[in-house]
Amino acid sequence: MIKSELIQRLSDENPHLYQRDVERIVSTVFDEITRALTRGDRVELRGFGAFSVKSRDARTGRNPRTGEAVSVPEKRVPFFKTGKDLRDRMNGRVTQGEDD
Repeated sequence: MIKSELIQRLSDENPHLYQRDVERIVSTVFDEITRALTRGDRVELRGFGAFSVKSRDARTGRNPRTGEAVSVPEKRVPFFKTGKDLRDRMNGRVTQGEDD
């Protein structure tokens, strides 16, 4: 699913909201997650998962085309760990309190 499909589905399920408002809500949520990760904070969505930032040390890599050694700088990368409820749903196990 891409962002525009998410917006469309939320708009369809909430006809009392204007699509432009749904777009603003979705963009705001994504922007806030991005800002928190940029600050190095962790974002946890209970039952869904947690976003965090991991640091990768500088290293020497190889150019796959030439085989030449290349210096790869240290960097921070986003990381997502699924929550237990999401893992259970994906594996066909029903979680407690689920009505659908």
